[in-house]
Amino acid sequence: MCTTIRPVAAMLAACSAIAQAGTLASQPLVAASSPTPVSSLLQVILGLAVVLAAIVGLAWLFRRMSGGMLGGSNRLRVVSGVLVGQREKVVIVELEGEWLVLGVTSHSVNLLTKMDRPPDAGTDVVQPGEPFARWLKAAMEKGRQKSEAVNR
Repeated sequence: MCTTIRPVAAMLAACSAIAQAGTLASQPLVAASSPTPVSSLLQVILGLAVVLAAIVGLAWLFRRMSGGMLGGSNRLRVVSGVLVGQREKVVIVELEGEWLVLGVTSHSVNLLTKMDRPPDAGTDVVQPGEPFARWLKAAMEKGRQKSEAVNR
């Protein structure tokens, strides 16, 4: 350990001796030109564009490499679901012609039972409730009506 510290200490002593001798101070200092606000803004915008392009590129690459494992597969689909509590629901999932009845909580997913797909079952996927966009539009309209009533 002492053998590795001695060369480093000797190098530090030599550097401080050179600095004290004034050899570094005798060199003319080159004044750095300060960047203009426009060039600084352009640099920030270009940096942001590079970061965003990298994020989009990596997302595209990840999606391309995953090979349909993230929901693009037709082998698995949600047939139906119903809430049975605040954070609990029962969901029917179809996997290659077989229906799996799952109990879903915020902490776990449990297989309740398996059954064959009924022959009279349709191929339509049931949407889980009302779409968020429609709900948000109705809530905003309701808020506008209340604010107009108060302003009258």
